[in-house]
Amino acid sequence: MILNHVSVGVSNVASAVFFYDSVLSALSIKRSHYIENVAAAYGENFEFWVGCPCESVASSGNGTHIAFNAPNQDAVDQFYATALELGGSCAGKPGLRPEYGETYYAA
Repeated sequence: MILNHVSVGVSNVASAVFFYDSVLSALSIKRSHYIENVAAAYGENFEFWVGCPCESVASSGNGTHIAFNAPNQDAVDQFYATALELGGSCAGKPGLRPEYGETYYAA
């Protein structure tokens, strides 16, 4: 991986932690660090963070795209289903995306 970590600003850390704890469990990614009402990190090396912005209000990341590795297609399907159950929106149902690779499966 060429990045050390990715951080996403959120307006409510507790809600974000509940959401990411739930969806990332489908990918066997666990929360590895937590600072109450400030931030949470996921992955063995704290590769993915959610937290309150340091100096302003969180806004939607228009055009931001983050893709987590999944061990198999079932994990992608579970991640997608859990995200929708928790209020996430659909930007494309799970399926093969041959334009990105012969076996690339995503949601």
